Amino acid sequence: MAPSRENTKIVIIGGGGTMGSSTALHLIRSGYAPSNITVLDTYPIPSAQSAGNDLNKILGISLRDKVDLQLTLEARDMWKNDELFKPFFHNTGRLDCEHTEEGVKSLRQEYQALLDANIGLAETNEWLESEDEILAKMPLLERDQIKGWKGIFNRDGGWLAAGKAIDAIGKVLKERGVKFGFGSAGSFKRPLFGDDGCTCIGVETENGAKYFADKVVLAAGAWSPTLVDLEDQCCSKAWVYAMIQLTPEEAAEYKNSPVVYNGDIGFFFEPNEKGIIKVCDEFPGFTRFKEHQPFGASSPKQISVPRSHAKHPTDTYPDASETSITKAISTFLPRFKDKELFNRALCWCTDTADAALLICEHPRWKNFILATGDSG
Repeated sequence: MAPSRENTKIVIIGGGGTMGSSTALHLIRSGYAPSNITVLDTYPIPSAQSAGNDLNKILGISLRDKVDLQLTLEARDMWKNDELFKPFFHNTGRLDCEHTEEGVKSLRQEYQALLDANIGLAETNEWLESEDEILAKMPLLERDQIKGWKGIFNRDGGWLAAGKAIDAIGKVLKERGVKFGFGSAGSFKRPLFGDDGCTCIGVETENGAKYFADKVVLAAGAWSPTLVDLEDQCCSKAWVYAMIQLTPEEAAEYKNSPVVYNGDIGFFFEPNEKGIIKVCDEFPGFTRFKEHQPFGASSPKQISVPRSHAKHPTDTYPDASETSITKAISTFLPRFKDKELFNRALCWCTDTADAALLICEHPRWKNFILATGDSG
């Protein structure tokens, strides 16, 4: 007889990040006993290795497929209405722009898909045909930098104070009595199996500790394919960002600006409460292939292995990224192009071929559940 939710013991690997901490939270909300949930991570919540432990992330609607659409609509509702999360949603709007022939064509198709979804998105999304219409939504852009641009303005969009949200989840988990293991006590070494060799009964961590459970969830983000063999379904990639510091007067001017995104250039956010603007470029992502043998692989193979900024705090980003970030600032924020950049960094995610999440039981290991494929 399967254990009830109250009695089911669950271990979450990578529980200090976005998917892991969220899994723990929603398990509790679904009736699982907090004392039976163990969160493991190399770093405390919010994990210093998590892509979600960031100044901000974009909130938008995904029309990739019905599942993605449902997930993003549910997430939007949560950010708007959930008492835990809504303080971290900044509903500034989102301005998606393109200017190349191919980019504009794709953007028109995206807008038509919003209309065709028949779920009210036509009421919150507006097509912008001209530079004047774009400047009406974001007057601080400069006309000579947006020639030929077309856009979609999403009134429901904006940005999320991602790191703060994960930190808030961590506080709830601690208050509710969830168990934690950090450092070497939270760093995954291998799964543990029963007598049949394929039913997962827990995990062992780098310090030799063993955590026994009815279910194990691997939610280790970009580190997932380095820990267990995902049979090349995921590839870890890094994107880059840098920050600029505004004066209080400049920050006040840009307060409540929409997130501005251009698929050929990058994107930026309004300044946070400290006057910091984060700027990102747009490109396919860096990889770091090395010979590596994750658990379950029969031999070492070439895998893109993230290089942790938490463990290598002096790392920045490749020289090519300085050029692309500078281009983004010159386009979006030319008045600030001479400001000094700081916090140059790589942000590691793990991509699937179709950018869909990989959430399932491992095909070879019963009770070992994958929750990864965030696809930056």
